[in-house]
Amino acid sequence: MKTGILRLLPLLAAAHLCACATAPDRPAATAAVSPKPSRPMELSTPLRTVPKVDLPRYMGDWRVIANIPYFAERGKVDTIEGYQLLPDGEIDNTFTFRKKDFTAPQKSYHFKAEVVNKQSNAEWRVKFLPFIKVAYLIIDLDPDYQWTVVGHPSRKYGWIMAREKTLPDATYQSILTRLGEQGYDPSKFVKVPQLPSQLSGQ
Repeated sequence: MKTGILRLLPLLAAAHLCACATAPDRPAATAAVSPKPSRPMELSTPLRTVPKVDLPRYMGDWRVIANIPYFAERGKVDTIEGYQLLPDGEIDNTFTFRKKDFTAPQKSYHFKAEVVNKQSNAEWRVKFLPFIKVAYLIIDLDPDYQWTVVGHPSRKYGWIMAREKTLPDATYQSILTRLGEQGYDPSKFVKVPQLPSQLSGQ
C-alpha cells in the first residue's frame, strides 16, 4: 500500500470501518433497476444491484457528484474515484481529492478491490487492509457508462458519480428518485464541489 497507516486511519475509521457492524457480506439481490417498485423498499430488503457491469468499460475516473457526507470525505472537493483492472482480476482503486479549496494540493489514497459476484460484476469488496473489506454495490448505471451509483448494504453511505464534473439536473433528480425506491433517504445526499464556482453554494 502506497500510503502509511497513519495517513489511512481517518479514511478507514469513517469511510467504512463502521460497516463491520452492518454485516458487509450480507447478500445483495442482483436485479434490474426497473421496473420501479410501487413503494420504497424496507430497509431490511437487500439493495438491488444492476444486472451486469462491463468491467473494462467501467474502469477509469469517476467524479464524485454527490454523497452521503461522513467525516472522511466531508470538506473534500475535486474528488475522483479511479479504477484500473489488473491482470490478476483485482481492481486498483485510487481516491483523489483536495481539502476545502481548489487551490489546495491534490492528494490520493490507494486501495484494492475485488469482484465477489462474477456473474454481474456489480458487487465488489474494497480492501483497506487484509482484514478490512467493505461492500461496494453498483446499484444504478447509465447504459453509456456516463454516470453510476454506488451503495452500501446499510444505506448509511452512497455515492453518485459521473465521468464529467456535472450531471444534468433531470438526470440527478431521477437518480435520487430511484435511490428512494431502494430505501435510501434522498435528502441525505449532498453535492460535492467539482468546480470552483460550486463552492459558493455550500
